[in-house]
Amino acid sequence: MEFVVWGGAALSLMGLAGIVYSIVAVSRAKKANLSDEELRARVGMILPINLGALFISMIGLMAVIIGVWLS
Repeated sequence: MEFVVWGGAALSLMGLAGIVYSIVAVSRAKKANLSDEELRARVGMILPINLGALFISMIGLMAVIIGVWLS
């Protein structure tokens, strides 16, 4: 079951990278002095990436827990 733990860890790291990307992208959008509508549109495009990254990270953490539990 070691492969489940390492695979879950890899998924968690991919999710973490997506979350960091989302944070950086929103921070850049706020610093760009966009109008309210443009800022909402840009954050709206980043939101699915953030949610997907959170989902991948959650699946990875669940795989780690299951792998440790089964070992």
